[in-house]
Amino acid sequence: MKLWHALTEKSWLEESVPANAPFDSPQREFQSRRIALTLFLAIATVLFSLFAVTFLTHSQYPGFEALAGDAWRPLSNTTRLWVNTGLLVFSSVLMQVSLNAARASQPGLSLAALLGAGFLALQFLIAQVWLWQILSDMGYGVRSNPASSYFFLFTGVHGIHLLIGLGVLYRPLRHMWRAEAARTIIDSLRLCALYWHYLLAVWVLLFWLLTRSADTYRALAILCGLEA
Repeated sequence: MKLWHALTEKSWLEESVPANAPFDSPQREFQSRRIALTLFLAIATVLFSLFAVTFLTHSQYPGFEALAGDAWRPLSNTTRLWVNTGLLVFSSVLMQVSLNAARASQPGLSLAALLGAGFLALQFLIAQVWLWQILSDMGYGVRSNPASSYFFLFTGVHGIHLLIGLGVLYRPLRHMWRAEAARTIIDSLRLCALYWHYLLAVWVLLFWLLTRSADTYRALAILCGLEA
């Protein structure tokens, strides 16, 4: 429920800043960053949606071979994808634990959970690269067929977004290292948690989309009016 609330909260409407608050106040700074993150996530959503539309369109063209469906196709066995997903799920959970611990005035637990979230996210990225290598060795490289190309595109763009998130973790870590005000740490962790939960939701949708059969793509294309 906390994850769902984080993804659906209308951050630009909550915690309005008093009119007399200084422009350089922590409240205004947090609100500005939250609005910026909301806009960034909206743009990312549009980007992934456009990729999905073009993916379904290309799935109806000759030469497109779905990566799942038949037993011999590479993504029919989703074990590796489930392992990778588990890493990202636990990373997202630890990010929420870090936020909750900060709110409960437990800085040690908050720091440990934050470091754990970052470590698992990094392991997820490494596992994704390993999966790329496995697919390439099986003959499903970037240029082998459109389905493979889109797999690398989707997972690559998602991975870049996660790398950006890992880079931004220096902010809450810096706040913790300097023992800054609890409100500052909490606000920073709130933004990180929202971003982590968003990337988890995107990955779950990508997992579902990339492991469907050709018949499912056909049905989705017809439903969306994208049939060839």
